[in-house]
Order: sequence, then C-alpha cells, then structure tokens
Amino acid sequence: MNIVLFGGPGSGKGTQSEKLIEKYGLHHISTGEVLRKHIKEETELGKIAKKYIDEGQLIPDDLMIKILDDVIENEAKDKPGVIFDGFPRTVPQAEALNELLKKRDKKLDAVIGLEVPDDELVKRMINRGKLTGRADDNEDTIKKRLHVYHNQTSPLRDHYMKQNKYKAIDGNRDIEDIFNSISKALEPHTK
Repeated sequence: MNIVLFGGPGSGKGTQSEKLIEKYGLHHISTGEVLRKHIKEETELGKIAKKYIDEGQLIPDDLMIKILDDVIENEAKDKPGVIFDGFPRTVPQAEALNELLKKRDKKLDAVIGLEVPDDELVKRMINRGKLTGRADDNEDTIKKRLHVYHNQTSPLRDHYMKQNKYKAIDGNRDIEDIFNSISKALEPHTK
C-alpha cells in the first residue's frame, strides 16, 4: 500500500505517519526530514534546499524526484509500502511520482488529506517552533509557507479527487479520532 499524506504545514502528517507505520509497517518518507538532514550535513543538495526553504518556497521537482528515487531504492525496498509525507506538492510532482512507482510495478493507492483551518495551523507551528527550535516555524515564514501551500498545492487535491484517490479527513480533532478515520479510509486497500 502506497499512500500520500497530504495537508498544510503543521496539519499532523508526522504524527499520523508514526501511527500508520506502527499499524501497517510502511516506510515513511518525509521530504521535510530528508531535506533537513541534507541541510544539517551541509551536502550540496542541502545548501541548495536551504535557500528555497529560507524563503518559504518549494524545492525544484527534479531535485525532489532524485531524492525520492534514492530513498525508495535504498531504504524502502523491503517494506510493504510507502507513506509519502510532504510530496507531491504540485500536479507535475504527482505525475512524476506515478512514473517513479510505475517503473517499480507499483501504484499510489490513496491520498489522505488532513484538513485543518489556517489559523489552527499557524498556532500549531508557532507552538512547535517554541518546542523544537525549528527556525522555519516563525510567523513570517509560516504565512509564506501557507501562501505557497494554497497557491501551488491545492490544485493537487482536485487532481486526486478526479482520480477518486483523495480521502478528506478532518484534521482538527483528537489524534486517535483522526487516526481511526484514516484507518477506515484505507480499509479497501488493506485487503
């Protein structure tokens, strides 16, 4: 089972990914975590990525595809599926992901959309920034990230709805309630 966890920054994708890994044994690919690792290690990709992230912009598609291809090939090959967290963010990335899976005789089964109002996302990310010290969790960058998310990523929701893969989940509830809704939405793909 290969799924995309979709939602604005701070919508709970990481939290729900942990629960999905525990229940289904999937490999989690968080593009944000992968990029932060490259930035911390000051790799060439990390230096390029940092410039985009500092401005609240998305990483170019070709770089993200190379990263994902490498992670799938080297880290996820023995798992029963993958959770894509933070990717795709655009329709061209969605098409590239389909090609990436297709060359491995796999497909995307479902897109779980964690839907949370913007004011709640801002509140969550500011709190997360206080707890973790993440430099990109400040109000200016958060507003830029939400603007980018709505302008560039929301067409993706329509793209996956047309394919009947998008499962809208109210992400503004208790963590367990959200997870139960996700599990129910994934039931047809676990048989």
